[in-house]
Amino acid sequence: MAGELSGELYGAGVIRELLRLNPDIKITGIGGAKMKAAGADLLFDISELAVVGVWEVLAQGRAIWRAYHALKKYLIKNRPNLLILIDYPDFNLMLAKVAKKHGIKVLYYISPQVWAWRAGRVKKIAKRVNKMAVILPFEVDIYRNAGLDTSFVGHPLLEIVRPLLSKLDNLTRYKLDAKRPIIGLLPGSRKSEIKFLLDIILDAAKLIYKKQPKVQFIMPVAPSLDFNELSDKIKQTDLPVKLVKAQAYDVMSIADLLITASGTATLEAALLGAPMIVIYKLSGLSYLVGRLLINTPYISLANIIAGKKVVPELIQHEVTANKIAAYALDFLADKIQLKNIRDELLMVRSKLGDAGASRKTAKLAWELINEN
Repeated sequence: MAGELSGELYGAGVIRELLRLNPDIKITGIGGAKMKAAGADLLFDISELAVVGVWEVLAQGRAIWRAYHALKKYLIKNRPNLLILIDYPDFNLMLAKVAKKHGIKVLYYISPQVWAWRAGRVKKIAKRVNKMAVILPFEVDIYRNAGLDTSFVGHPLLEIVRPLLSKLDNLTRYKLDAKRPIIGLLPGSRKSEIKFLLDIILDAAKLIYKKQPKVQFIMPVAPSLDFNELSDKIKQTDLPVKLVKAQAYDVMSIADLLITASGTATLEAALLGAPMIVIYKLSGLSYLVGRLLINTPYISLANIIAGKKVVPELIQHEVTANKIAAYALDFLADKIQLKNIRDELLMVRSKLGDAGASRKTAKLAWELINEN
């Protein structure tokens, strides 16, 4: 069960490794195109589920509720040997409760971020989950102290994040000039992120372009979004923004700077050593609730794992075109500062263990399946 693009990307890796262990395994679940291509039969597509924020979740409540009942019905009727849950904690913990009640083993991969908010969930998780596979080293003690069998498998992005082509080939493919600044625009993969962030990012790009007319903008469009709809919106701005389908890692690898929504993209960028400005904005209600629950000094995974503020973060009311443009212009004018950020970001990689998270998680799954 994966509820958003990052989760289904990780799920696809585990599916491939499970099928290598035993080609006869039948895998059914909720995910997207990557999980389907890896070998899963899908009960429900995640495109309707990937939202951020309390209010946004309520707005998509009908789709989320349908998905929950589809998988609940499947679990009760088919009693699979194992349920693998990937991130998406509120939804997945409800499914874990169903599985526990009906004697189905549960492996949780990609831990709920209890170290960041709602730490009290640890006890609930320990009661409903048989095995936890965590991807950040400091998460191990949190779950083991709650009595949950926990293994550190390393971060799956270590086996995933790499551009398809060399920097020179990507510059040629995208028809970009290496001698002119390149800014990657990453407004997010969820419709809710586009709603809150895209217009502000484009307004910031206008301010940057006015001061730096040689700058080049490129925006990778996630598969979960409507490419043509975004293309029409960009055309209305008269900005020279090159839109490309997916290919986020290639864009990150050639950009001098990224303007990116907070989320998995910040860690992907860090692994590629790409300097960034991180922005995060929700509805007013979601933000107020989040402020009460979140217990971490940073919002971006890059800064959280580094343990310090390596890249700037703009949150809620701070997310303005003027502030984004000011940071961007300052960075573009100071190559030494950009190099220092790249060096700091590459240090983040060393904290994430070795590659092979998908293989290790698949082995844990296979062990659980074969336990008496």
